[in-house]
Amino acid sequence: MSAPTRKAPSFAREPIDDGSFRLLVEGVLDYAIYMLDPAGNVVSWNSGAERFKGYTAQEIIGSHFSRFYGEEDRRDGLPARALDIALREGSFENEGWRVRKDGTRFWAHVVMDPIRGPDGMLLGFVKVTRDLTKRRAAEQQLHRSQEEFRLLVQSVTDYGIYMLDPEGNVATWNAGAQRIKGYTEEEIVGQHFSRFYTEEDRAAGAPQRALATALHEGRFESEAWRVRKDGTRFWASIVIDPVREPDGTLRGFAKITRDISERREALVQLERAREALFQSQKMEAIGQLTGGVAHDFNNLLTAVIGSLELVRKRLPPDEKNLLLIDNAMQAARRGAALTQRMLAFARRQELDPELASVAALVSGMTTLFDHTLGPSMVLDVDCPASLAPVRVDVNQLEMALLNLVVNARDAMPGGGTIAITARELAAGPASSFPLPAGRYVRLSVRDQGHGMDATTLVRATEPFFTTKGVGKGTGLGLSMVHGLAEQLGGCLQLESAPGAGTTASLWIPVAAGADVPPHRGAPAPSSDAVSLHILAVDDDALILVNTAAMLEDLGHRVTTAYSGREALAALARLERVDLVVTDQAMPGMTGTELVAEIRRERPGLPVLLATGYAELADGGMSDLPRLNKPFLQPISTGPSPR
Repeated sequence: MSAPTRKAPSFAREPIDDGSFRLLVEGVLDYAIYMLDPAGNVVSWNSGAERFKGYTAQEIIGSHFSRFYGEEDRRDGLPARALDIALREGSFENEGWRVRKDGTRFWAHVVMDPIRGPDGMLLGFVKVTRDLTKRRAAEQQLHRSQEEFRLLVQSVTDYGIYMLDPEGNVATWNAGAQRIKGYTEEEIVGQHFSRFYTEEDRAAGAPQRALATALHEGRFESEAWRVRKDGTRFWASIVIDPVREPDGTLRGFAKITRDISERREALVQLERAREALFQSQKMEAIGQLTGGVAHDFNNLLTAVIGSLELVRKRLPPDEKNLLLIDNAMQAARRGAALTQRMLAFARRQELDPELASVAALVSGMTTLFDHTLGPSMVLDVDCPASLAPVRVDVNQLEMALLNLVVNARDAMPGGGTIAITARELAAGPASSFPLPAGRYVRLSVRDQGHGMDATTLVRATEPFFTTKGVGKGTGLGLSMVHGLAEQLGGCLQLESAPGAGTTASLWIPVAAGADVPPHRGAPAPSSDAVSLHILAVDDDALILVNTAAMLEDLGHRVTTAYSGREALAALARLERVDLVVTDQAMPGMTGTELVAEIRRERPGLPVLLATGYAELADGGMSDLPRLNKPFLQPISTGPSPR
């Protein structure tokens, strides 16, 4: 049993029959003060002893004091040892369980001193006992609470919870800290906590600032990179609180660390998804705007080109204004090419898909590339002939590839190598960019130029965005390629970094199944064409007047209608109609809806659809001949297949 440092008060060796001494001892209630004879028998008994132990003086005097001990202590010989120690050492002091008269136990603090006469003869022993049961219970409760708290902290594995001394050295270490940081308690206790920081944070004094902030503000909290024992980094949430004694003296710091790398990665992915969604929505909005502008521009160009062509035909060959008309026609055609790029970005241009070999397509363009690139450029082509065929509009794909090659040339004004490669690859859910699962041909153009930073890379496919000088680019090249790729069911992938060049890759789905029948447009004009009665339908007066003039110039008779309803009314009253030429995008009734009505009422009547859009509701109209706006004279001069 442990021996506390505090001792009971000692008593002067006065004659035991002194009256005042007896009154003093009898009046003490918080201590059991009594005497034993040399053999250990009780010879006196005070009120405190009676209160603690339950015996009256008459019941206990003459009994051996060992009866206050528990059975196990008596068997162990503790009472006899207590007397022996008191004789040999001059005093005996300890704490232990004692037994009351009713058999209950109490925790006692005991002091026993020998009493000797003037001649040194042993007269007996004085024994002082105090009941410390309540204090012991409180101490045990405190100990249990401390142990429970220690077990609680030690059992936490998701948080590193540990103490630092005032200088920042690790004083305690829990299982969570070991799991997160990799150090055992033996390895880390006594080490400075700055070893968990990155080298750059230590150089910047971050550990010292953390402790200073905790001291001055009462708390330090942050998120940052921390380093494990094996050198790997993790994103940590850190809280440091100062720990003080009751008098305010700093005892150290409580530090709580949590590994939130997964949460941070989830937030990063969420932010990327938000950015991707925002970019997708922005590009969709730009595409709708661009497609609408291109559609209206196409209508204007149709009127301009048609009118210029009719005027030119009516002027004599030596007319000096022909040069101006030809110049205006060239400008209008350049505008038409611009609208095609805009429609390509908006994925609304008309495509004429056919099975094609990417290797053959690239091979057939090498002469064009040589003339376009110049002597300072080296062309490196690697396109295996064994690549699976793709279903594409060959003209549009050639234009897209030429755009990419010209961009690569412009990125290397001092010359360099342009690599064109093609590979057959698989894509799926694990791809870094959104593509349906399947096989694709990736056609890539790589340059060794200045490259693009992250901001430029994000905006590279926006229409009218260009890094080239004024007059050197429209900003529609990559946007056209982007639109074409998506219209083909693939995508445009751009990889670039400043100083590392750029790789632009067209992912085109591998063709599946048999080839589709070639798209049938309007028949070519013939020299023996007959005069037809044609119904022309368009909601735009400029287009309708121009179309009627071009047809009448070819010798046809034309009836005009400004809507689908007007066209149906005209068909009902006209005795003869040989061909209907209709616009697609009209309010109230679209061109394809008009065609459906015509096929119900006049199933054999040929119809030609004039449009700049590719996205048409099919409704069984896949065989419908189409005329892309803007168009030139002549158009069909004879009956067209339905």
